[in-house]
Amino acid sequence: MTQYSLFATCPRGLETALSEELTAQGCKDIRPTDGGVSCKGTLEQVYRINLHSRTASRVLLQLTKGSYRDEKDIYTLARNIRWSQWFKLEQTFKVKVEGRRARVKSLDFVGLKIKDAVCDAFRETHQARPDVAKIRPDIRIHAFVSEDSVRIFIDTSGEALFKRGYRQDSGEAPLRENLAAGLLLLAGYDGSQPFQDPFCGSGTIAIEAAWIATGRAPGLMRRFGFEKLQGFDKALWTAIRREAEQQIRFQTAAPIEGSDNDRYMIRTAQTNAQAAEVDGLIRWQVCDAQAARPNGENGIMIANPPYGVRLAEVQALQALYPQLGTWLKQHYAGWLVGMFTGDRDMPKLMRLSPKRKIPLYNGNIDCRLFLMDMVKGSNR
Repeated sequence: MTQYSLFATCPRGLETALSEELTAQGCKDIRPTDGGVSCKGTLEQVYRINLHSRTASRVLLQLTKGSYRDEKDIYTLARNIRWSQWFKLEQTFKVKVEGRRARVKSLDFVGLKIKDAVCDAFRETHQARPDVAKIRPDIRIHAFVSEDSVRIFIDTSGEALFKRGYRQDSGEAPLRENLAAGLLLLAGYDGSQPFQDPFCGSGTIAIEAAWIATGRAPGLMRRFGFEKLQGFDKALWTAIRREAEQQIRFQTAAPIEGSDNDRYMIRTAQTNAQAAEVDGLIRWQVCDAQAARPNGENGIMIANPPYGVRLAEVQALQALYPQLGTWLKQHYAGWLVGMFTGDRDMPKLMRLSPKRKIPLYNGNIDCRLFLMDMVKGSNR
């Protein structure tokens, strides 16, 4: 099978976790960069990464790469791609351009040039041009423009991969599913340890934990962009999906629990868990974080506690942190606790010292995952 140059994007800070997933799928020449990982792989690996990766946001397949002096050069590069090998005239498309230190008038203008190139290529071969669709296009084309080169990709994912296909209602500002899975993987969670999230909100982290614990591929409930590409191998894809379905275990080796003091959020979490087919595997309860107790020995807790934006919220939360520190030390000795927050002072205010501080971005918010080994004893 042909080897393609691929680029899998991910939330910044998860590049190492994503590299490990690409290695597991047999990709070659794996190179992490900021916000993603480049590698070489076949179409079979493209299908597998989309289905199995817990941390990727998109899997992009490179169609061309070249240097440019101005926008005309970018047009020529795009014009020389044999677009009708990839999609049909009847399909809609959309172009997205990103750049870093790009020497162009505007990235929007580059997007227009690439769109013109695609339409002109079709006009030459089919005497007609495909339509552009802003919302839900069949085909997504991505371009990355750097200081001296441009790379043009076709998107094999379609909707971003964090959209697992089960979510009914996210509640307020949900944590994206691939970031939630990344937090679990960074903490070393593999389903063999008891798991708790005492600030579970709409249940995202606990549901990802249940999927990890049962070996469930995160893409089984959704469709992908590659299914609309020319040359899509339906038989191969059916076999890959069937294999993934057969790998699902129907119970977990250790308990998984989510709790929150908001009754409405717990109802939302239960609905989401039902849609994700793990409702029987997670115990939900309405309770204050400090009322939670361990559901086993040497477990892992991962939580994304609320962090304030307005000063009054920040002050209220910072008054709560020492109490949380005391609660963890009293009850969770032997556990690994991961707090994911935008508040850098959290461990200090909890009077705990993290063994690792992992920088991550939640959207554009610069956050940290503080990993702390709980040792019994009084707060220092």
